Amino acid sequence: MTGLTFLIPIALAMGGLGLAVFFWAMRSGQFEDLDGAANRILIDEEGDE
Repeated sequence: MTGLTFLIPIALAMGGLGLAVFFWAMRSGQFEDLDGAANRILIDEEGDE
């Protein structure tokens, strides 16, 4: 039972940290252009060689 007194707060803190990082990523614009990266791989650049 004493292990749960350490594990539950650690799990809650890690979940809160993950949620905070997710909201930070949303505010900084990480998820705005979802199709751009998918289409960018299909574009053939001539000057890369």
